[in-house]
Amino acid sequence: MESPYERIGRVTHFYAEASVAIIELVSSARKGDRIIVRGSLTKLQQTIDSMEYEHVQISAAEPGQSVGIKVVGGVRKNDAVYRLKS
Repeated sequence: MESPYERIGRVTHFYAEASVAIIELVSSARKGDRIIVRGSLTKLQQTIDSMEYEHVQISAAEPGQSVGIKVVGGVRKNDAVYRLKS
């Protein structure tokens, strides 16, 4: 059976005051994508509502980019980020 999600990147930094995770992408990401952030102490599921590259709001990002995504909870460095397949 095919997995219901695919890995799109990993967290490289978390700004707690702004609740923003910096994610290094290995696959594309878009506003509206449903994501899961998983780590040894992290389990978070949300929709990408806000995404920035170089401090500019963007609606889509490509593999190789590091983007800032507003998250609804705390995440940690090296947490894996997955996109739920629809």
